[in-house]
Amino acid sequence: MSGIVGRDEPRRDALAKVTGRARYGYDVSMAGMLHAKVLRSPHAHARVVSVDTTKAENLAGVHAVLTRDHLDGLDPMCGAYVKDQPFVALDTVRHVGEVVAAVAALDEHTALAALDLIEVEYEKLSDVASVLDARHDEAPELFPTAPSAFVPQYGPGAVAAVRTARNVSFEYRYTTGPADVWRECDHVFTDTFTFSRMQHMHLEPFVSVAVAPGDRVEVWTSTQEPFQLRQELARIFKVPDNTVQVHAELLGGGFGAKTNCRTEPIAIRLSQLSGGRPVRYCLTTEEAFLTVSQHEAVLTLTTGLAADGTFLARKSEVLLNAGAYSDYSPLVAEKAGYRMPGSYRWRHIDTVCQTIMTNTVPAGAFRGFGGTQATWANERQLDLIAARLDMDPLDLRLKNVLDLGERSVPGETPLDSDLAWGLGLVADAIGYRERAHIDNRGMGIALTCKDGGGMNKVSEARLTIDAFGNVSLRSALIEMGQGGQSALTQIVADVLGTDPGKVTFAPVDTDHSPFDSGTHSSSGIAVMGRAVEQAAEQARRKVLDFAATELRLPAQELELRNWEVVARGEAYPLTPLIRRAFDGTDDEFTADGYYRADSSAESPFETPCAFWEVAWAAAEVMVDPETGKVELLQLVISGDAGKVINALGARGQDEGAAVMGIGQALFEELRYEGSELLNGEALDYRVPMADDMPRSFISITQEQGHGSGPFGSKGLGEGGMLPVPPAIAAAIADAVGAQITGLPMSPERVLTAIDAARAHDSRP
Repeated sequence: MSGIVGRDEPRRDALAKVTGRARYGYDVSMAGMLHAKVLRSPHAHARVVSVDTTKAENLAGVHAVLTRDHLDGLDPMCGAYVKDQPFVALDTVRHVGEVVAAVAALDEHTALAALDLIEVEYEKLSDVASVLDARHDEAPELFPTAPSAFVPQYGPGAVAAVRTARNVSFEYRYTTGPADVWRECDHVFTDTFTFSRMQHMHLEPFVSVAVAPGDRVEVWTSTQEPFQLRQELARIFKVPDNTVQVHAELLGGGFGAKTNCRTEPIAIRLSQLSGGRPVRYCLTTEEAFLTVSQHEAVLTLTTGLAADGTFLARKSEVLLNAGAYSDYSPLVAEKAGYRMPGSYRWRHIDTVCQTIMTNTVPAGAFRGFGGTQATWANERQLDLIAARLDMDPLDLRLKNVLDLGERSVPGETPLDSDLAWGLGLVADAIGYRERAHIDNRGMGIALTCKDGGGMNKVSEARLTIDAFGNVSLRSALIEMGQGGQSALTQIVADVLGTDPGKVTFAPVDTDHSPFDSGTHSSSGIAVMGRAVEQAAEQARRKVLDFAATELRLPAQELELRNWEVVARGEAYPLTPLIRRAFDGTDDEFTADGYYRADSSAESPFETPCAFWEVAWAAAEVMVDPETGKVELLQLVISGDAGKVINALGARGQDEGAAVMGIGQALFEELRYEGSELLNGEALDYRVPMADDMPRSFISITQEQGHGSGPFGSKGLGEGGMLPVPPAIAAAIADAVGAQITGLPMSPERVLTAIDAARAHDSRP
């Protein structure tokens, strides 16, 4: 059987999901299970003077109480490179909503009642909310004592350090090319852009169920990274990795939020304190707003060009608001800094990215992982430069865009998409070249090109085929709505020449699934897919070698189809061959696959990227110049899948990402007044609705065929979000001449930009 890859195969989990039979982490329930609730700080920055839990401990139905006094023998600090966040507050709270105490009780009502009985005395401290204020000498220092930190080793041009300035947790720098290129520049422009922070808004809440009797830890949780989580939990609880078992159920959305430790340590510790009883800890939607967010950013770009518009040099400074704790901020800083050159050719690059601590909700991984911030600033400045040079923005892009096969920087993977061709595709789809200049209507185009697949990412897979041709695939790829597990089964079915219905995907847990670094960076197909393809190819060879021995035919003459071996025009069913060979008993064929990108001493990250995730967007808007309201009339989104594995799934990834891009562009923002979050609940947080969708919403999945994944595939999932905000901003500028440099593009911000444009035009 062939041609399975590329089909619109039904999702393997579709029936279970639409009938309510699908099991998520939220659905895990056990006999005797206790329920956890937490007490959170009302202050943005305060010293915790005392915590008295006596009354809560004596409340009927309460089985365990957790505070800083119950952490003996543990290492409670969490974070990626910088371990600065305790899972329950120690001597200081650094943001509103930080966990100060936790209770496990027979039910949530009792747990909440117990929280009301806990008495906490605070000593308020000065707080700081913005990255610019946090860098001032007079700003309060959030971490007077340096936390434990790790700084990776990089390749040529890249370097990082911790605590380089006041309240700077981590700093990444990258430089390449001769600095004297600046002397050749005929134009030098400097612009500053601001980027708002979004909430992930995943439908399934953060939730864990933990059972921790003795030295054994078992947890069912909503995570994108079961093996990395296992490692962190083993470190925190000071036990060997192989005594921690993480079960990863279906995930109801993640978008980067479900990385790092979230609910797991509290659930585990409460289980330990309650004698090993199962403990469920589930956050409300409002609590998620107090847990993790996207990074707000201030980005300053200085760009040097030749007189004809050729890009020569780029200097950039990126300030990421890390919030109260480092979380994944250092990793985001690496990527935000590295991705600042965008999709274009430069002779000199000098970039620095700092993660700055503030008394706001911690920021972590988010769809795009630094590429969202970088793309917004890159594409917006290009449009500003085009206006200053009186060039069409599309022509300026085409003049400077990287070519297929060209390296963005020394040591990096050659570009595997034709960016110029993609620009022409979306421009034609929206009618950009032929657009009529109608009052208050305009069009804009943007693109993104980000390194994909993660750094040093390792993926393993295992296949088992029984005597009847039933295939079991074991892989730790997390199904979180993207259809990744279904796509992997299509790859297996295509390689083995069998019906996809014969392939099952085994449940994911760290005791039985092969290792994987995590489901992130759009790596499911391009990285895990290669391990799965390798396992399937190996299994296929084993089956054919077995059949060749039994049939006494050369293996190269055999073909595997629908669990039959075809040779010289005759089909031989495999089940009878297997039973004959093993005296009536059955046997299994097993095979493993492994993939990790090759290391290179010439690469800035010591491992070239697995692929380039590329996306293009074109937008048409109508702007009301009296109110600033923006109506999105048309949106074209296009990504390059290399080779589509599942057409409907690929389309869904691009369109879903584009809708998040619409939210970032026009609506979504965590609004702070000082260090107080004003819209930290679902009813107050504006997301795109059906009425906000454009009249014409076109998605085009390209198959340029240059990917390194199975059958020439590449990753999709993040890219479609990134070019949407700058494309809409460019369309607004085309419509009313207003150049917007901050997100979201609310009516107030649009009106301010319109007024600025009018004032500029009226100058003599």
